[in-house]
Amino acid sequence: MPTETFEFQVEARQLLQLMIHSVYSNKDVFLRELVSNASDALDKLRLAKLRDDSLDADVSDLHIELETDPDARTLTVRDNGIGMSYDEVGQLIGTIANSGTAEFLRELREAQDTAGAEGLIGQFGVGFYSGFMVADEVTLLTRRAGEEQGTRWTSRGEGTYTLERVDDAPQGTSVTLHLKPADPDNQLHDYTSVWKIKEIVKRYSDFITWPVRLVGERGDGGEAAEPETLNSMKALWARSRDEVSEDEYHELYKHISHDWRDPLETIQLQAEGTFEYQALLFLPSHAPHDLFTRDFKRGVQLYVKRVFIMDDCEELLPPYLRFVKGVVDAQDLSLNVSREILQQDRHIRMMQRRLTKKVLSSVRSMMTDDAERYATFWREFGTVLKEGLVTDSDNRDAILAVSSFATTHGEDGTVTLKQYVERMRDGQDDIYYITGESRESIDNSPHMEAFRERGIEVLLLTDPVDEVWVDAVGEYEGKRLRSIAKGEIDLGAQDDGKAGEDREKQAEEYAGLLGWLREQLDEDVKEVRLSTRLTVSPACLVADANDLTPALESMYRAMGQEVPRTKRILELNADHALVKGLNQAYREREDRAELTETAELLHALAVLAEGGRPKDPARFVQLAADRLERTL
Repeated sequence: MPTETFEFQVEARQLLQLMIHSVYSNKDVFLRELVSNASDALDKLRLAKLRDDSLDADVSDLHIELETDPDARTLTVRDNGIGMSYDEVGQLIGTIANSGTAEFLRELREAQDTAGAEGLIGQFGVGFYSGFMVADEVTLLTRRAGEEQGTRWTSRGEGTYTLERVDDAPQGTSVTLHLKPADPDNQLHDYTSVWKIKEIVKRYSDFITWPVRLVGERGDGGEAAEPETLNSMKALWARSRDEVSEDEYHELYKHISHDWRDPLETIQLQAEGTFEYQALLFLPSHAPHDLFTRDFKRGVQLYVKRVFIMDDCEELLPPYLRFVKGVVDAQDLSLNVSREILQQDRHIRMMQRRLTKKVLSSVRSMMTDDAERYATFWREFGTVLKEGLVTDSDNRDAILAVSSFATTHGEDGTVTLKQYVERMRDGQDDIYYITGESRESIDNSPHMEAFRERGIEVLLLTDPVDEVWVDAVGEYEGKRLRSIAKGEIDLGAQDDGKAGEDREKQAEEYAGLLGWLREQLDEDVKEVRLSTRLTVSPACLVADANDLTPALESMYRAMGQEVPRTKRILELNADHALVKGLNQAYREREDRAELTETAELLHALAVLAEGGRPKDPARFVQLAADRLERTL
């Protein structure tokens, strides 16, 4: 059969170079990745045969074989699983078909330490390429179950690979590594050594549910010794916690998630009674790079009586817990269960409710017992967890209990709503918050001035979901959640006895200016009024109490939902020199053409102060330049 040569996709070539140049600190893990891939192939074949009994495939002795040849310096990892077709080899090995490729490579290059780089590579799921750390050349021979013709793939990891159709390939996949010379100083061991292979399999792959067999050395007559099974094949989720070490749990997590970091938390659950199941779940220590992409695969692995059924069973946990990895092994489901059946199954809904509560209670325990680990969890997954405040009203209180937020009363830490309420000032009835793109953009917002002057704490919410959940939740322990950028704010009752301005007199004094400004800015504002929230800035824009914020309008439009443009309210600081001067000029001048330009500038300044953009930037620049010229 003709052999064809292809170039790796650009991203795959870049990633190969990163792998070859020892991104990994521990090169032993290449074998874990290859054994894990082989195990997945066996799972897929058993599932395919279960769903299509006519599939021409032998499933009588599914296993993984390891074979070493010290003379030829090769190590072969072989399975008799699902295999790949010619096209699949090119698609899966020669390219990286993932929407987050560019972002992943950027993060990988910027990783400041080796551990960080390892974690990123593991998340991306390209463990096959790790073979090039220990091998000068890799040969893959595969035949998809049910097909007659196989495929041979070969590459030295230097930018190209070859593909060849072959007729004598056995079912499954074998990966043969043509090993580099051993170099212990650079953590490159002799991977033809039997004791080294046994050590790696025992450490990383003992729990694999398929036998991992080491093919014995051949005697003088060419006869091979009986293969030795290296792994115990014990399901960790079916064993009590005191029988399993943390290292064993961590290796199972890495096998399931393709993450190379240890998990942050291990959660075990055993349900007995009318519907029995065991669950072993893990909270990762780092958010995957594609967590918020459409292609992200969420869900835990589903087993039935220790038979693998589904790799990403979305029905077992709600979308806002999509980062949770693990295994659920049910005793009473059918082996032929499909996604459509799962969506309707009441037992699955019961499992989801209980697993959700278990995960949230584990986060609550972490929050109480280990503040540092909780801080890591919230930094990595707080944004996605808050989605549940909108979508899961049944567990809303539990989610709120483990949620924390940045605040004006601390630069680095976060506070819970419970802590906020406990330290509210006397007479304060609302929980105040402000939303924005970043802490920097809202920390110095004009809306904050009166609150900062009076020392009133404000929650600083910077995630897009914050715009939505605060409305969905509404209140906490009888205290209303209130945006300081919406509606009228009256802090007079919290003024510690300080006498405020005579508002009625001030309103009368500015009534003419306010009405005139309302006419001049009619296209942009629905009302102009004096402010009680400003102490330094001349003006700010606020939304009416029930109006959408500009950020929420933008979110809806980004999702393809057309919403009407909402006019805002312009508030003026009557104590600011600019506003005082504008009011005096309005009362004294007959010709107000120049004041109209000042009104435009004042409105544009209010837009800029909240991080927005003037409606006509070019006109704003022209007006500002003219005014500056007159001051010279």
